[in-house]
Amino acid sequence: MKNKNKSVLYCCVFIIGAMLLTMLNTSCDTVGTDEMVAGNQEELALKSKSFLPEFPGAGEFVAGFTNPYLAFETGKIFHYEGETEDGTETIVVTVTDETKEILGVTATVVSDIAYLDGEMVEKTEDWYAEDVDGNVWYFGEYSEEYEDGELVGTGGSWEAGVDGAMPGVLMYANPKMGMKYQQEYYEDEAEDMAMVINLDKTVEIEFGTFDGCLETMEWSPVEPGAREHKFYKAGVGLVQELQPMGGRITVDLVAVDMP
Repeated sequence: MKNKNKSVLYCCVFIIGAMLLTMLNTSCDTVGTDEMVAGNQEELALKSKSFLPEFPGAGEFVAGFTNPYLAFETGKIFHYEGETEDGTETIVVTVTDETKEILGVTATVVSDIAYLDGEMVEKTEDWYAEDVDGNVWYFGEYSEEYEDGELVGTGGSWEAGVDGAMPGVLMYANPKMGMKYQQEYYEDEAEDMAMVINLDKTVEIEFGTFDGCLETMEWSPVEPGAREHKFYKAGVGLVQELQPMGGRITVDLVAVDMP
């Protein structure tokens, strides 16, 4: 009788132990699953539209630009230059008098032409418009890539309202530290995002020394790992672009042609 009770006791201990082990394993699996889900959610958040500004409607836009950080003016031309591992890059940005109607908004066409050692490698038309609060919205672009003078592609082109693409904000009128926002959204094609990381940066380039610059960091889930820092001086515009990786490549403002 005594041995039988002991066997029953051992059996109970074994069953309870097995139950506890099963619960422990289940708990570990749950923790692992939670971590995996959290990781997936974090990854998905980078590709979501959670930072896409709410479009105010066509009636909330005005003609021309007043945003000081871009300093756009019809006929104004910005010249940029920088050394890359492939050669000397020069960029000419022109605020044209041309317009394009997108989502009921009259957007200004801004031409952006890039050259490598004097040969055109990319020609882009960007479409921007400013709302009543001074925020400049990005409505898309048409981009052409060239090799040896021949058109080889139009990758990266998109237009708000077409195939699910949505406008984003290129530059806020009153950027604040830590502000994060979507600049463009065309799923898996154009998903540039930006974050304000400095409101009082000093930039020294040959064109001049600029105090109190706004610094933003840009990235895209479409290009994992790629980062670009941009520095804007109120009343002047974009004065420098910096790519931290690949030897800290910079493209600097070298001249401005006024209209």
